[in-house]
Amino acid sequence: MNCSIAAALDIVGEPWTFLIVRDALYGVRRFDDFQVNLGIARNVLTARLKRLVEAGVFRRVAYQQRPLRYEYRLSEKGAALFPIIIGLKEWGDRFGAAAEDGRPMELEDAANGHRIEPALVDLRTGRKLDLMGVRAVAGEGATAETRRFFERIAFERATTRRVARP
Repeated sequence: MNCSIAAALDIVGEPWTFLIVRDALYGVRRFDDFQVNLGIARNVLTARLKRLVEAGVFRRVAYQQRPLRYEYRLSEKGAALFPIIIGLKEWGDRFGAAAEDGRPMELEDAANGHRIEPALVDLRTGRKLDLMGVRAVAGEGATAETRRFFERIAFERATTRRVARP
């Protein structure tokens, strides 16, 4: 089945990748800072950063000429991972160690300093989304196989509803 989630995980699904992006969202840009902050092996960090640059998540920008050194800046594509990182943070706060020990990091509005409570909302209606209020359907880029999958799911959903009703 063609799947945007699988395609995204092909780029960011490797171990360490989300933590590298997280640190970049916090403002880390230089190789040594990523390495020290994450405690990641240099060869692993080199491979991940190379892959992220190739995928267009980061741009390499020279910050020193002799010796030549680069920093890694998030591209528009990389910055677009912000809501996913925040979603993972919120999930970890709710179900990870933070659920007992307290949140290790809070988010606040940069303009006024007020705490932010992130939520996934529909941009058209402003309505907060939850699992029970949405369903997945085939999109315009769906292959025939993907369309059949979603038709099968819709049929099973409708059949289950008819059987469950008195």
